[in-house]
Order: sequence, then structure tokens, then C-alpha cells
Amino acid sequence: MKQFIRYLISSNIGEVVCIFLTAALGMPEALIPVQLLWVNLVTDGFPATALGFNPPDLDIMSRPPRSPKEPLISSWLFCRYLIIGCYVGAATVGAAAWWFMAAHDGPKLSFYQLSHYLQCSEGHIEFAGVQCSVFESPYPMTMALSVLVTIEMCNALNSLSENQSLLKMPPWSNPWLVGAICLSMALHFLILYVDPLPVIFQIRPLSWPQWVVVLKMSLPVIFMDEVLKFLARNYIEPGSQIQTLEEEEELQRPRVVTGLVDTVVTKVRQALKGVSWSFVLISAPLVIWIFSLDSDITNIFWE
Repeated sequence: MKQFIRYLISSNIGEVVCIFLTAALGMPEALIPVQLLWVNLVTDGFPATALGFNPPDLDIMSRPPRSPKEPLISSWLFCRYLIIGCYVGAATVGAAAWWFMAAHDGPKLSFYQLSHYLQCSEGHIEFAGVQCSVFESPYPMTMALSVLVTIEMCNALNSLSENQSLLKMPPWSNPWLVGAICLSMALHFLILYVDPLPVIFQIRPLSWPQWVVVLKMSLPVIFMDEVLKFLARNYIEPGSQIQTLEEEEELQRPRVVTGLVDTVVTKVRQALKGVSWSFVLISAPLVIWIFSLDSDITNIFWE
């Protein structure tokens, strides 16, 4: 239940942040109503439903029963939702800004020109050489929509467990979720590459370099949530877990060698216990390869 609520809340927060940022920064709208409706009805629907088939957490038998007085969403959980939602919104707006400011096939505008686009005119000295029609291009909205869809699919993977890492509960722990993500992405490719749907949704097909930027902006949400889960397991809610019999025996077992090295080795063993090495061998090379590809994301900050 928490995973289902967490997915919907963080997604909605991301959309609200996206709309707020574009208005606050004075940028052209990153998403139009029909695109937001598509995201909420299609790409949110299948993964959110599939989250109902999540397996139980690995540590469910080592935690005390939940108090009936405990709120469904604690202050820490809401903080997590807010952090992830803010990143979703910022990445969505950043994808649109990337096309305007840094893309090879974009107009390479300055931030001033982008944030004051309503002042664009032939006689305005700040917009010399800029065609004002570029602010109506469908490509920035396509980038924003693609990042929002992809990042929500990554966020659905984060929702496999409240606090367990993806390294220990890989995506195939819930095959229904994997199928729902594949279906949602297939529908997104449909409206991108099958005519006349791109015209209806006011978007355009993306090239491979543009998809690289989409992936680079979307994947960090997984790393962010992994850090938040680590903090929850070890610092924020450490008292919610009860030591298992094996851990108690390990602590009571007499040790010949004690010290810092022994402590580090024990912690490393506990951290690596239950890791899905098949998932590591599949995902690690892919992530390294994607982030090693050339892109112009950092040019936004230099501009």
C-alpha cells in the first residue's frame, strides 16, 4: 500500500514542480494539458496497478508489528516523497531547457533569452539572430515528456520496496511490474514514432543522442532513492528491525581477532548478504556505458 501511494504522490509532486518551475523561471511551458493527461491515464496506470503485486519485504519477519496509531505516511516518508518529486519536476524542466540551450540541433539560447522569451521581437537587441518561432518548437516538450515518462518508470522500480535496495530485490521480483513498465514505454514509443499521433500530442520523434540525455536525466532518481533507503535502514528507522537469531549468534560468538578490520569485514558481509549478483552484472555495465556516452548536459550550466 505504501509503495502504491509513494509512487503516485512523488509523480504528482513532480508534475506540480514542473509547472511551478516553468512559471517561476519564465520559461515556455514544458508540458501541455494533453501530455499531462496521457502521463496520468496511461503511463501511471499500469505500473501503479502492478505495484499491488509486490512481494513482501525481505525483512518483514524481523520487524515488530506496526502500531495501529502509527500514521500511514510518516514525516520521513513524506520528506522522501518530496525530495524525489522535486527531482522529477526539475529534471523534466531541465530536459526542455537542455534542448533550448545546449542541444546540437537546438537554438543554443542563453538563460536570459529563455527566461524572457515573451520579450522576443525582431527589434530587441537581446534576441538578435533568434527566430521567435523557436519557442513554439515541439522538441523541448518531447524531451520533457520523455524524461517524465522514463523517470516515472525508474520511480516505479524504486517502489518495489519501502526500504530494501534494488540490489537485493531486483525488478524481476515483481514480473507484473516489469511487464507494466514495458507496456508503458511501448505506448510512449507509439505516440512518438507512429503517425499521426506525434501531431496530436504536439511532439516529435527523438534521435539516439537525445535519448541518451533522457536516460542520463532519468537514472539518477534510482541512485537518489537508494541513498534515501540506506539512510532509512541504518539511521532514520534503525529501531524498526529486530536482530535475527543468526545475527545474535554472530554477536555472541567469541572472537580471536577484534578491531577495526574485523568490524569492517562484518559490516561488508552483512551489506553484501542477499545481493542479486545477476542484477548487478546486467545493470552495472549498462549504466556505465550510458553515462560514458557523449552528451551536452553540462553545457546548460556553462551557458
